[in-house]
Amino acid sequence: MEQLIPYLQIVGGLVLLTAGGEFMVRGAVGLALLMGISKVIVGLTIVAAGTSAPEFVVSLNAALAGSGDIAMGNVVGSNIANILLILGAVAVLKPIAASRTTTIRDGGAMLLGTVLFIGLCMFGVIERWAGAVMLAVLIAIWYFTYKHDKKSPGDASSLHEDEADEVGEVPSGWFKPIIATVIGIVGLTFGADLLVDGGVTVAREFGVSEAVIGLTLVAFGTSLPELAASMVAAFRGHSDVALGNVVGSNLLNLLVIIGGVSIISPIAVPAQIAQSDMWIMLGVTVALLVVAYSAQRIGRITGAVFMAAYAAYVGTLFAG
Repeated sequence: MEQLIPYLQIVGGLVLLTAGGEFMVRGAVGLALLMGISKVIVGLTIVAAGTSAPEFVVSLNAALAGSGDIAMGNVVGSNIANILLILGAVAVLKPIAASRTTTIRDGGAMLLGTVLFIGLCMFGVIERWAGAVMLAVLIAIWYFTYKHDKKSPGDASSLHEDEADEVGEVPSGWFKPIIATVIGIVGLTFGADLLVDGGVTVAREFGVSEAVIGLTLVAFGTSLPELAASMVAAFRGHSDVALGNVVGSNLLNLLVIIGGVSIISPIAVPAQIAQSDMWIMLGVTVALLVVAYSAQRIGRITGAVFMAAYAAYVGTLFAG
């Protein structure tokens, strides 16, 4: 029975993370709309931050527990999974429209965040000053995006509004959103504890590195909110929202999660991630933007190729 405990911790952690993320997003969106914040800003910031909340809490817990490899692997692995697995699965279900305006501006911001992250990883450790730089760059990107949407509303602005709408029904009044947010934060906290503890135990049991567990099991688990939100949007005929979800989430994963966590506790860059995985992340990011810009859509064939590439990537991690 004791041998099953780590696996029960992982399952329980994933359930709490998914439910906690859902509660927190709905509560936070409800509060934001009550305060008169526009749907564009809600979609651009709160929805993206909410779906990235599991990654943040898990990475913070891992870093504080001395498992920095899981923290870094979680973020890099989540970004790879978001593009190859989530966008691939959604595109197979329903092709994703990708306007060039959204691809250039929002996709360009994601690419900038990826390049900045890789550049800072070259120092070997993401120190507190590097985390501050990441957060400053993100604030600048958000400010530019807000000013651009306000000056020239169009496809990108509409996409951010759709992201807010896809959250669904939010709690009414002030009391319910606050309670929902608190419940979400508690669920995320306990879920992260369980997932990290279980993941570390399983890694030791199978003799694989914590970085591999972070890149695969933990990354997949913390990407579940994006997968669920994107699949629901696709079923509703808004598959383009999946692209906005992934682009926004990937940017936040790199700049907010690594940036925020490193300010609290500097994160060492695992050799495996520095040598291969962060470059794979850059490669799939560029591939996504090239396909989205040139074809203005992500079709079913491309989606199937993305999913096959993700399966091959995970396979090589465990084979190595």
